[in-house]
Amino acid sequence: MKMLTTSLKWILAVLLLTVAILYITDTDYLLKAVRTIYLKGHSTAYLEDYKEFDNQIVANGTAQPWPNHVNYNVAKETESLQKINAQLGTVAYVIIKNDSIWYENYYDGFTEDSKSNSFSMAKSYVSGLMQKAIEEGHIKSLDQPVGDFFAEFSKGKAAQMTVGDLSSMSSGTNWDEAYYSPLSITTRAYFDDDLEKVILGLKVVDTPGQTFKYASGDTQLLAMVIEKATGKKLYDYFSESFWKPLGSENATLWQVDSEDNDLVKAYCCIASNAKDFARYGKLFKDHGKWNGKQLLDSAFVAKSITPRFSKSPEYGYGWWLLQNHNGRDYFMMRGHLGQYVIVQPEDNLIIIRLGHHSLKVDEAVDPFTEDIYTYIDETYKMMAQ
Repeated sequence: MKMLTTSLKWILAVLLLTVAILYITDTDYLLKAVRTIYLKGHSTAYLEDYKEFDNQIVANGTAQPWPNHVNYNVAKETESLQKINAQLGTVAYVIIKNDSIWYENYYDGFTEDSKSNSFSMAKSYVSGLMQKAIEEGHIKSLDQPVGDFFAEFSKGKAAQMTVGDLSSMSSGTNWDEAYYSPLSITTRAYFDDDLEKVILGLKVVDTPGQTFKYASGDTQLLAMVIEKATGKKLYDYFSESFWKPLGSENATLWQVDSEDNDLVKAYCCIASNAKDFARYGKLFKDHGKWNGKQLLDSAFVAKSITPRFSKSPEYGYGWWLLQNHNGRDYFMMRGHLGQYVIVQPEDNLIIIRLGHHSLKVDEAVDPFTEDIYTYIDETYKMMAQ
């Protein structure tokens, strides 16, 4: 008994020392990571982790349900699609043809209204909110310096950084996009209770506006600019600009860093469902118009889905671009673990896939994962049945 008591005391002492070291080294965010992710058996963020964090409600307005296509759910999933959906843990697979639900299926206990994490699909929304702020006169243009809003970025190379550079992932900051390293700034940003402090600590090390480099910090800083420019919380601005006008059927949630600081994790973390995510894809397919009303300037929509840099044709302003796959061009919202809204405008087609996993990407070979090609190709095979 005495030995057990001594052992427990030593364990407690080690735990207290560990916690003290984390606070001393400013890595106490790892405590939140352990509590919300690692102790639950995950090595990175997961599909329903929004339940473990503080969230703000994004209100919806009058619901506009998608109509069902005349051939609704007539086709069956191909063998290859069934295989990859099972392998990668798909929870929602929806095909929208001519603005009607042509096919939908849900798995693993999920339904059409189940919420799951958007991850980086949220970046496309933030880019659109930037444009809304420009159209409403809160931001001058894509060329307005970020330093006009945050003095931390008003000197040296940082003074050249514009809001357009943030939207097109060309800020030149020292952000390191590493999801699985507990000590990366990406992990810190996901768990830190003071996200603004993390972002304002970034350094601009390369000349902005010259080269594409995917960085979640760019979108987060852009969101902070939008909030400062508009004087509105991003989740409220999102609701009034897109979620309500697009007729979303469900209110949604947007994660915030903490209840006290109330800053949205703008680079990720909108909890919603496949058919409501798809509405934003339709908006861009239709050149910024929804039900006859121009919600976004059509010139900006065209600019968003056009590569900014010839050396990185896979990205525009807030959208991923897959060009000339089997003779067709696609633009897409894309998130961690394989969250996709894939749009092919000429065929009036939107493919939505949400799930637990994606295949790994080798950016030196192809910035797009093989599962993306499979979802596209098998959808066309289904439509040819």
